[in-house]
Amino acid sequence: MINALSNIKYKDSNNFYLLAGPCAIEGDEMAFEIAEKIKLITDSLKIPFIFKGSYRKANRSRLDSFTGIGDKQALEIIKKVGSHFKIPTLTDIHNSEEATMAAKYVDVLQIPAFLCRQTNLLVAAAKTGKAVNIKKGQFLSAESMKFAAQKIINSGNPHVAITDRGTMFGYNDLIVDMRSIPTLQSFDLPVILDVTHSLQQPNQNSGVTGGKPQLIETIAKAGIAVGANGLFIETHPNPAKAKSDGANMLPLNKLEDLLKKLIRIRKAIL
Repeated sequence: MINALSNIKYKDSNNFYLLAGPCAIEGDEMAFEIAEKIKLITDSLKIPFIFKGSYRKANRSRLDSFTGIGDKQALEIIKKVGSHFKIPTLTDIHNSEEATMAAKYVDVLQIPAFLCRQTNLLVAAAKTGKAVNIKKGQFLSAESMKFAAQKIINSGNPHVAITDRGTMFGYNDLIVDMRSIPTLQSFDLPVILDVTHSLQQPNQNSGVTGGKPQLIETIAKAGIAVGANGLFIETHPNPAKAKSDGANMLPLNKLEDLLKKLIRIRKAIL
């Protein structure tokens, strides 16, 4: 996937690559603040960086949950971030019609975990020619993701990555099976570990998803040690005030220190 992005830096740095940004686009100011900070950090550490941000949160627990500021407005912000900082961008799509629309604004289309088996969605994403990141369903084995990836590849698009975001463990928790990383890599595709979503605690009585952000560093270190090609980290200047997924996001001011530790692990295993 990363080789399909002409506007990504440090491809030859031998570092893991980073997909990072807010859960949802809340406005211009926050998106630019987060992107600028991450770019400064990743430039200093020579980490390939893709800015991620959802233009719409379609899968919410409650009707009154935040879903977005408007599709076009949010997509325009993501596009401006990419253009201003000269970085590739990513957003997730939810149905076939959104693929063509979103592809006009971003470099990478992401398939949400709950939708990773939706054939029409995968084919539509593939046919845009954009790189595609497929999130592994929480309900699927790593082995079964081969077929999701093949739907993209067999539709004429070889630019695919797979992201593991944890596996359901009962009704209210997720676990990360680190054996999934080498299994997914056996498909000859880059594998990303979604550090923050894998620490969610879904199906809470409040209707608001919980999380264990205190374990972000632990999971990230384990992922790099096992050999993940990239990491997916949602971050926010103030997670407690984030409008979506604040319970499992990394505070922006903790990102640099974490990445420095991860680089040391990466160097140790190579």
